[in-house]
Amino acid sequence: MLFVPFNSRDLRHKSHFGSSAAGESLWLSVCMPRDMKCSGVYLVCGRDGCEKDYIKLDWKSTDGLTEWWSTEYAFPEPGLYFYHFEYDTSWGRGRIFLHSAGKGYFSETGREWQQTVYDENFETPLWFQGGVMYQIFPDRFYFSGEKKKNVPSDRVMHKSFDEVPEWHENKELHRWNADFFGGDLKGIQMKLPYLKELGVTCIYLNPIFESNSNHRYNTGDYEKIDPLLGDEKDFKNLCSEAEKEGIRIILDGVFSHTGADSIYFNKYNRYDSVGAYNSQSSPYYGWYNFRNWNEDYDSWWGVKSLPETNEENESFSEFITGEKGVIEKWMNAGAYGFRLDVADELPDCFIVKIRNAVKRAKKDGLLLGEVWEDASVKISHGGRRRYFMGDELDSVMNYPFRAAIINFLKNGIAEDFMEAVVTICENYPPQALNCLMNHLGTHDTERILSVLGGLDGENHDREWQFNARLSHEQREKAARLLKAAAVLQYTLPGVPSIYYGDEMLTEGLKDPFNRTFFPWNKEQPEIRKHFVFLGQTRKKYRCLKNGRFVPVSAMLGCAAYERVSAADRILVIANKNPHGITYYLPESWHGAKCITGESFTDYSVDIPAETAVILAFD
Repeated sequence: MLFVPFNSRDLRHKSHFGSSAAGESLWLSVCMPRDMKCSGVYLVCGRDGCEKDYIKLDWKSTDGLTEWWSTEYAFPEPGLYFYHFEYDTSWGRGRIFLHSAGKGYFSETGREWQQTVYDENFETPLWFQGGVMYQIFPDRFYFSGEKKKNVPSDRVMHKSFDEVPEWHENKELHRWNADFFGGDLKGIQMKLPYLKELGVTCIYLNPIFESNSNHRYNTGDYEKIDPLLGDEKDFKNLCSEAEKEGIRIILDGVFSHTGADSIYFNKYNRYDSVGAYNSQSSPYYGWYNFRNWNEDYDSWWGVKSLPETNEENESFSEFITGEKGVIEKWMNAGAYGFRLDVADELPDCFIVKIRNAVKRAKKDGLLLGEVWEDASVKISHGGRRRYFMGDELDSVMNYPFRAAIINFLKNGIAEDFMEAVVTICENYPPQALNCLMNHLGTHDTERILSVLGGLDGENHDREWQFNARLSHEQREKAARLLKAAAVLQYTLPGVPSIYYGDEMLTEGLKDPFNRTFFPWNKEQPEIRKHFVFLGQTRKKYRCLKNGRFVPVSAMLGCAAYERVSAADRILVIANKNPHGITYYLPESWHGAKCITGESFTDYSVDIPAETAVILAFD
């Protein structure tokens, strides 16, 4: 076993696990072999991209075989810092770098430790922490039955909710995603009792603003509700009635691009306006980046129907984030925040303005960002992002946890699962960690049931995906794994997010097959009961709101961890093995109750194959 001179996850080496506030003092301690005759140890630390400082550690103590060197250090201001250690002996200068799992080894080269430092005043909404989120694709959830008004004539409507979304390009309209099922805001309002029973405290709506596509990511008018969904009065009523049930609404903020078929660009003259495509004298001309007006313009990922906006244009920025701007309008109408589409494609200065607008409208408003990687070290838009410093996002969509859960339940490598989770816990500020959007699937991913059942749409065309279905055996296994995945999703740090219909064992691969209409006529009582139980568990145990995450074990296809608060604690044990196991409990858990119902004694719990259990002290 290699000697470990420093471990960032060991409180003997670092007095505080994970990130820290600017100015907060930390003790950093290095353990050196006595026979190395070390004459000095140095902390080599600097803010990302800046020159590093050398801070000499003080000699503290020895047990005869090892000796400890320590220093008290406060990272001076918000930012991302990287550090390693160096030491002097009679043989010269040596170095200590990060190897893995927080542990450092003697090495001349290697990775440095990361320290995320946030503003001491950074706060995130308490109402969101400890709750349950539910994501709704509005066209596909529930139709109220009321007649639609002022609907454009080119909207193509399905005749049955059981139909598969259209997966061919509309030849007449020359576009994808042109078919609609008619789900609306009043329909969502009618189903609030269903969502409340699931324990939902926050609804995240995919875009609801006027647009000619069913996904509505090609905004036509930011100031109008799409007529197929209803009108502004319907939105206000939904927010008001939801809040009475303890449920808040957040919206999808799609600001990196608009639709070409919009009031602002107006490429197809749908609107009675002078759009940027129509004239260089348009008030919206500066909102877009034309290389050669009017056909050569920047567009999102080269999709010409999605012209990119210039978020640093003062007119556009003021329209979205200013007094009486888009954000303030919809926050005042009842929304409690926004999920920022492609946040990594928005400049920092624009995100700061968005945050200011959200918090100006509601002090406890929520701002989540779409980021697929570890958001603390994300590089995009020309540099390292500063999402978590305290002046931008509250938190992000948690794709790393999604990947960790899926990989564990498919491959059974508990060590990789635990490392992925602890890394995020170490890198993210606790305020952001407690507000992570912990999803197993979204409108951008394949349905979790299909993934766990072994289907994969990658490298397959739409026709193959249209015909892909789980066999009876695959579906049974996927349902069992989904129950285990949900236990992990609901008990890891952050807020679980159900993608509409996952609680009904909905299948589907990539867009548009992951966006079918909600199967209200195909009730799945067992899995739904499981989600109801998990929602009740989150409400009951305070440790699931902001409790510490404590790894217990990870080996042989089994992972276990605690969530701990001053009020209570739980123990989660997940068994990926194809056979049942008996898990012998740590002494501190003797006499606990298994709230998921598995057989247990005071000293052990029997865990069936491919399931996860929860223990607690009531």
